[in-house]
Amino acid sequence: MRMVSSQLQGNYWFMNSLAVFDKDTANHWDNVAEGWRKNSEEVNKHYELLVEDIIPIEPGQVPFSDYKKTEVRECIN
Repeated sequence: MRMVSSQLQGNYWFMNSLAVFDKDTANHWDNVAEGWRKNSEEVNKHYELLVEDIIPIEPGQVPFSDYKKTEVRECIN
């Protein structure tokens, strides 16, 4: 459970850092990586992978999942 929590915190830091530090700022990836305990290369690679994931989503090439209400309820409980 601790690993999931740590991963969620890292993703939260990553998303917020992308919003705070403009991509044209000097040392952009270093600033984003600072609180995430990763180096700038790892953070940049993570970003590139996210961009690759988004490319087919934006034009609607990835279908929405058809979750049943019971499945959602089970995940919440």
